[in-house]
Amino acid sequence: MQKQNGILQHINPAALAKCALTGGTIALVLISLFLSGVNHPNPSWPSFWYLRPLIIVTLAGATGGVVYYFINGIGSRARWPKIATVIISLFIYVVGLWMGTVLGLDGTLWD
Repeated sequence: MQKQNGILQHINPAALAKCALTGGTIALVLISLFLSGVNHPNPSWPSFWYLRPLIIVTLAGATGGVVYYFINGIGSRARWPKIATVIISLFIYVVGLWMGTVLGLDGTLWD
């Protein structure tokens, strides 16, 4: 448990890991599909150029999953606030995934 502003916030490690793994797996599948379409990489790139985007985008997706876990914990259990927190979480996930993709592909496919 962490104490934050006088309110005890329970962190469930199993649920947190599940959200991180789900976010990372989705990101890994998406970047793998994107990279599988590369037929002839530039010869000036390092021989293992594809590892950087695989690692960075997967970490960005896992971070998005963690953000989802914490934002979901903040939201109310009422219908509309719950929908709003899910939409906000998805927006943050997509933006983080996009930034991770740009950072991972910088210097190779994103040049």
